[in-house]
Amino acid sequence: MKEKRQDHRTRVTKLLIRKAFTQLLNEKPIQSISVKELCMQAGINRGTFYAHYRDIYDLMEQIESEMTRDFQEVLKPLLEAKGPDLTPLKITTSIFQCLKENADICAVTLGPHGDKAFARRLINLGQERCLESYAAFFEGASRRQLEYFYAFVCAGSIGLLEKWLSEGTPQNVEEIARMTEDIIMYGIGFLQQGT
Repeated sequence: MKEKRQDHRTRVTKLLIRKAFTQLLNEKPIQSISVKELCMQAGINRGTFYAHYRDIYDLMEQIESEMTRDFQEVLKPLLEAKGPDLTPLKITTSIFQCLKENADICAVTLGPHGDKAFARRLINLGQERCLESYAAFFEGASRRQLEYFYAFVCAGSIGLLEKWLSEGTPQNVEEIARMTEDIIMYGIGFLQQGT
């Protein structure tokens, strides 16, 4: 029972630290954030912080690693799916669900003080499988065309994600995924569908 209480306390403490950290990252770059300031924001003492992290950069690295693992878990069934089970909509829905669950760090990553290299690493995780999926839908397209299409889709999806997060995710995951998919598949024709 004591161990469960300790695990719960650790989770709560890490959530407080993460929340304070993302709030501060919204205001300033990581190199301007001190452990003292973070601890004050989180309402914890420095010893508690150092019990979990070496420094601010270790905190950021652990948060990004955790999100990368979550993202890989989301992609795993998609990357292993074969044939008609893998559709662009399923990919998009699963990705948006993962991003919504990590909305705090996504908002910071995409913000002015975010780690753009981390965003790029997430985008690259599923690139090959997405290219395979697109190749099945666009059989006449060359590899180069698909790569350009993927780059275009990623940039547009990031823009949609930024807007969706900034508005507090008003649409559910399925709605935003469907909208993204319609824009990807139909371009400007999406506006003529009356959605």
